Amino acid sequence: MPRATTLILILAGLCVSSLGQYNEEEDLAWLQYYLRQSRVSSYNYVPYYEEESPAYAYSYPSATDTEPEPEPEPQQAAPWRCPQECDCPPNFSSAMYCDTRNLRYLPFVPSRMKYVYFQNNLITSIQEGAFDNATELEWLALHNNQIGSEKVGKRVFGKLQRLERLYMNNNNLTRLPSPLPRSLRELHLSYNQISKVPSNALEGLENLTALYLSHNFIFEMGASLKGLKSLILADLSYNNLRKVPDGLPASLEQLYLEYNYINAIPDEYFQVSPRLLYVRMSHNSLTNQGLSSNTFNSSSILELDLSYNRLQKIPRVNTNLENLYLQGNQIDGEQGWGGVGNPQELPGGAWRRNFGGFPEGKEGWRASVPDGPLGRVFGTA
Repeated sequence: MPRATTLILILAGLCVSSLGQYNEEEDLAWLQYYLRQSRVSSYNYVPYYEEESPAYAYSYPSATDTEPEPEPEPQQAAPWRCPQECDCPPNFSSAMYCDTRNLRYLPFVPSRMKYVYFQNNLITSIQEGAFDNATELEWLALHNNQIGSEKVGKRVFGKLQRLERLYMNNNNLTRLPSPLPRSLRELHLSYNQISKVPSNALEGLENLTALYLSHNFIFEMGASLKGLKSLILADLSYNNLRKVPDGLPASLEQLYLEYNYINAIPDEYFQVSPRLLYVRMSHNSLTNQGLSSNTFNSSSILELDLSYNRLQKIPRVNTNLENLYLQGNQIDGEQGWGGVGNPQELPGGAWRRNFGGFPEGKEGWRASVPDGPLGRVFGTA
C-alpha cells in the first residue's frame, strides 16, 4: 500500500477515535454556542441622520480605583453669553466693556448686564430694539461715538425702566432722545449739535438730578426744566441761549449758564429755587437795564459769577452771598457801586474778590470734587 494512503487512513482513524469521546448532545450544544458567538461579534452598521441620536454614543464603565471622568459643562444660553467683541469680567458679571475697539455697531447685550460701556468707538446708529433683551440696565455709556439722532430708534430707551445714567455726550445728536425712562437720574448730552429743547422733551423725568447740555447750539429751552422735581444740577453753558429758561425747579442747587447771549433776567427769577447755591452767568450780555433790584437778592445763593458781561453797576445782592465775581465788566468809579452804597458792605469778603482772584484754598477744594461743573465752581471764569 502506498505511504500516502497509509497516512490518510491513520489520520481518519484518529479523528474517529477523538469524536467518539463526546456524545451527540454535547456536539450539538457546542455548535450552537459557536454560532451565537459568531453573530454577536459581527460588525453591524447603523446609518446616522442629523435628526436622530448619534449611533456612536459610547459609555465607559468606571473603574473602582480611579476617579470618574467629569462630564462636560453645558454651554450657557445665548442671552447670557458675552459678545466676542467685548469683555465681561467674571468677578463683575453684570458689567460689559466694549469701549475703545473701533466698533461700528452695537453688539448684543446679554440680559444679565447692568453696566455697559460702548464709549470711544465709531458707532453711528442705535437700531430699534437694541436693548430689548437688557431690561436690567442701570448705566449705559455711549459717549464719544458718531451717533446721529436720525439713526436712533424711536423707542430704543423706552423699555429700560431701571436705567439711571445715560451718557451720550460727544456725538452728533441734533435733538434729545425721546422718550426717556422715568428712572433716569443723570443725562449727559454735552458736545452735540442740539439746537432746541421743547418744553415737553424732559416730561416725566421726576427722578432726574443732573442734566448736562453744555457745548451745543441750543437757543431755546422753554419750560423744559420746570417739571424736573428732583433736579439738582443744570449745565446749559456754551450754547446760544438768548434768555434764561422759563422757570426753575424748586430743588435746583447749581445752575450753569456761562457763555451764552443772555441779556436780561426776570425779577425774582431765582426765588422759586430756595436751595440754589451756585449761579454762573459769566460771558453773557447782561446789562443793568436787564436786571431788577431783586434779581440776585436770594438768601440761598453763596456763589455768583457775573464776570465778563456789560454791567456798569454792581447789582444788589443778599448778605448771605460769599463769593461774587465781576471782573471783565464796565464798572468804574463810585457810580459803579449801584445799590451797594459802600464797598465794605459787600458780604462775605466779596469785595476782595470783586474784580478778580478766587477764594483761598481753591486748588485743595477743587481736588476733592469730581470733574465737571461741580468741580468748576471756583474755576477760571
